[in-house]
Amino acid sequence: MALLPILCFPDPRLHKVAQPVQAVDARIKALIADMFETMYHAHGIGLAATQIDVHERLIVIDVSEERDQPLVLINPEIIWASAEKKINDEGCLSVPGIYDGVERHEAVHVRALDGEGQVRVIEADGLLAVCIQHEMDHLLGKVFVEYLSPLKRNRIKTKMLKAQREERR
Repeated sequence: MALLPILCFPDPRLHKVAQPVQAVDARIKALIADMFETMYHAHGIGLAATQIDVHERLIVIDVSEERDQPLVLINPEIIWASAEKKINDEGCLSVPGIYDGVERHEAVHVRALDGEGQVRVIEADGLLAVCIQHEMDHLLGKVFVEYLSPLKRNRIKTKMLKAQREERR
């Protein structure tokens, strides 16, 4: 297993739309293991392949306190979303240190392949539903800050670029 570099906003590669995974093979299984290791190391609860510059429809999630409930979603699609929505504070491994409110469906049902290539339907609410929607946005090339006002988004972009410049010194 290996730790993978996570792209940071406003990297343009975060805006690429992911393509479907063609086969759940040894390469994908190794990628899943590396993504979990990377996510856990970064203290995240979700990671989309887009965030590590792999533009395939693959997400790993673990919202459990004990970090012992890994969830793999390959080629996920939302098949049902609740009418009720809620604003939740969100953060992102690609936008470190930034948190803001985003409106999401309170519950979703998602059909996806698991890490073994089996079709599963996940019924999610609460934090898991928020995380799934957030990570699925990454597969569409969308970062959560795009839900914020242009003023907030530009302030975040400026802050991120400044932090990246200072990191290179």
